[in-house]
Amino acid sequence: MSAGDGTTGAGPGAGGAGGGGTGTGDAALDAVDLQVLVGGLRAACDEMGAVLVRSAHSPNITERRDCSTALFGADGGMIAQAEHIPVHLGAMPASVAAVRDREHRPGVSWILNDPYAGGSHLPDITVVTPVFVAGAPAGAPIGFAAARAHHADVGGRTPGSMPADSTTLEEEGVVITPRALTPGLVDDLAGRMRHPGQRRADLRAQVAACEAGAARLADLAAARGTDALRSALGEVLDYGERRMRAAIASLPPGRHTFDDLLEGREGPIPLSVVVTVADGEVEVDLRGAPDQGHHNLNCPRAVTESACLFAVRAAVADAELPTDDGTRRCVRVLTRPGSILDARPRPDGTRPAVVAGNVETSSRVADLVLGALGRALGQGTMNNVTLGDQRRTMYETIGGGQGALPDADGPSAVHVAMSNTRNTPIEALEVSFPVRVVRYEVRRGSGGDGRHRGGDGVVRELQALEPLEYQVLGERRTVGARGADGGHDGRPGLHALDGRVLPPKAGGRMEPGQTLRIETPGGGGCGVPGSGSRADGS
Repeated sequence: MSAGDGTTGAGPGAGGAGGGGTGTGDAALDAVDLQVLVGGLRAACDEMGAVLVRSAHSPNITERRDCSTALFGADGGMIAQAEHIPVHLGAMPASVAAVRDREHRPGVSWILNDPYAGGSHLPDITVVTPVFVAGAPAGAPIGFAAARAHHADVGGRTPGSMPADSTTLEEEGVVITPRALTPGLVDDLAGRMRHPGQRRADLRAQVAACEAGAARLADLAAARGTDALRSALGEVLDYGERRMRAAIASLPPGRHTFDDLLEGREGPIPLSVVVTVADGEVEVDLRGAPDQGHHNLNCPRAVTESACLFAVRAAVADAELPTDDGTRRCVRVLTRPGSILDARPRPDGTRPAVVAGNVETSSRVADLVLGALGRALGQGTMNNVTLGDQRRTMYETIGGGQGALPDADGPSAVHVAMSNTRNTPIEALEVSFPVRVVRYEVRRGSGGDGRHRGGDGVVRELQALEPLEYQVLGERRTVGARGADGGHDGRPGLHALDGRVLPPKAGGRMEPGQTLRIETPGGGGCGVPGSGSRADGS
């Protein structure tokens, strides 16, 4: 059955070569030429990211770098990506698949954010640009360039478009089904969002990034020949598959299980996984997940699959592993349509809210897989904070503790798992927004004890200088990140308004002088405390 049926894990285009197959074109690449091509593709994606960051206007992109870029073959298979945001990159093939079979013309890009048509959650807007070369058949692109960015606001009933209590998609902002991107559409969409000038600028930056990537892919086709490049891209993916199979051999073979929970507004939501490692492949079975609900922790399948792919890559710990659809061929993800991990439109036509599913449920899915494979867990949350009014919005995620490794302590005060953003510099935040950062420090002792300790979380305290609405989407507020091999769990986090502890998902109004305090979770420890020498030699 197809990936859309929720029962297989190969992403769009993963079954074939990113450029259309390996059976045509020149003879096989030698090892040197293969690495040169892989490096060229990665460099193109990095250039796309640089264009996006330097051209955008919002601190969310220019400072936090909450954005991602990638290149795709003609069949929609990912051929390269920059080292940006895991939750973006693993799910972007679904965005390309949503427009792949449309009628394409040079100079016309596509835009979307609909989680049920190739998107993840509404603030993540994706621009996809087809790549054409001279002499290719009319309307037949040789590939696609894509850029996804988290916009600080996309409309909806709360500033920042991240309501803590949403139950339907429409509450969360403007829904953009896949459509051709025109200047008129940019103006129309921006006009329905807060701070429209910033929205226009960020969208134009995404288009510029895609045009840069398209130019680099077209340059490769001109230098090598279109057919030769198509064949070479197939070999790139085959190489990624070989590397992934070799890396999976380092994982413990057999069947592994793990249980965890999400902190829903109405109570805990249990989750479980069965991970099977065999013959150079990993199967992740999440079909036991509960039904999607009237909350915003529902997760589109593409995001669930993205979390599983990230977790497997993290578990094999091969820093040189290629980042393309060749590696995806080795990971099979099983989900149940209509469950919280494979959300679908309801029979009455309403669509479940997903804003926390993309950021928080995805983090828990990654934890499930990592826990099943015996790893100590990181903070397991992005600690999402939005502040704003009708004129301006601010969004950030806050780092915490990473889980310890078998041979090293976990890093402290870092973004973990599905988030890979930077922090928002205090100066940038205070200059562009009416808040004062009262405290920003490491939360000492929050990491779990063990032969190697889990990393510590952070404390970040924001004081409002004007009336503002706030929304906080957090996890690991009641149960800490699990340790491994006898290591202790990390301490749960908390958030509080003027000292009053808030629930994990909370929203309300801040008056001038009030402070919102976020204490992020620590990571789990690894190994029984005192059972051997630590990373520092003690």
